[in-house]
Amino acid sequence: MIFQRAAIREFTHTAAGVFVALFAILMTTQLIRLLGDAAGGRLASEAVIALLGFRAVSYLPVLLSLTVFIAVLMTLSRWYRDSEMVVWLSSGVPLTALIRPVVRFAVPPVVVIAVLSLLLAPWATQQSEAYRQTMDQRDDVARVSPGAFNESAAADRVFFVEGVAGEDGRVKNVFISSVQQGRLGVMATAEGHTETMQNGDRFLVLDKGRRYEGTAGTAEYRVMDFERYALRIETKEARGLEDSPRTKPVWDLMRDPQPVNLGELLWRIGLPLAALNLAVLAIPLSFVNPRAGRTNNLIFALLTYMIYSNLLSVSQAWVVQGRLGFGIGVWAVHVGMFVMLIVLFYRRQNPLAWGKLRWR
Repeated sequence: MIFQRAAIREFTHTAAGVFVALFAILMTTQLIRLLGDAAGGRLASEAVIALLGFRAVSYLPVLLSLTVFIAVLMTLSRWYRDSEMVVWLSSGVPLTALIRPVVRFAVPPVVVIAVLSLLLAPWATQQSEAYRQTMDQRDDVARVSPGAFNESAAADRVFFVEGVAGEDGRVKNVFISSVQQGRLGVMATAEGHTETMQNGDRFLVLDKGRRYEGTAGTAEYRVMDFERYALRIETKEARGLEDSPRTKPVWDLMRDPQPVNLGELLWRIGLPLAALNLAVLAIPLSFVNPRAGRTNNLIFALLTYMIYSNLLSVSQAWVVQGRLGFGIGVWAVHVGMFVMLIVLFYRRQNPLAWGKLRWR
């Protein structure tokens, strides 16, 4: 049918533009946050790109859901403003006829959202945490960037290396400031290198340097020249990943039906259901009165999306707290929004009957 093909074609074109815009905004904001963490020393600079990719996968289910909703809303709102909807309705096409093309357009993204929400997003979150932990567990020398001051993982040392001399990993013009037992120690040397002992301990060895040691605020300082000074590199003990429901596969959540796992499962199942519900809900929300303001329906649609999302979060929190059963929480919000959908369709198709019902 020409009507359905035209609708699906415009939905697809609008969705492509909306997705590109939303994805660019998401990547920009996440990149700014990651670069801020890297600049503050809370994240290794080489981990920014990898973590950005993992976060993109984690946020894609919500992004696609919002894309489908906005695409349908913007397309049908334009049809109302340009009087195209009047032509379709006058030719005998009811408002409910839009449900079929909207559903046909929304089903492929909803399937992708389900796969991302149930399988890929938890995997991306787990990989992100594992990669961040791996970068955090590196020793202090691995964190050093030539030509910049770098703080150790324990925040008790500051390293400065002017540059790398040779292919054997030797460094030149090394500066180290550390605090031990309340005394400030400053070491400077022309060269240094790392050594690994037989028991696996690693040391930073400084050659032919000088150490200044004293207490801040006093004139008591000691100056020592050394031929060789070995500084043990403290490393974090390896620890497992935090046992978070957000990183668990869906089958692990179902195998261990604790409230916190059921709450996470409710959220993952709710995302594709909400996406399909919102796509159809955009049909009555897209109504625009040419004589009224053009932004009224957009504001109401935005509020509807926010309320839907917040209700999902509230139901998830209640399931985690044990205040709501999983069997009720998994469908209550979606059924409530579906009832709202039926009411809005009835209002748009029977405006006179709705007005009489409202004034009774």
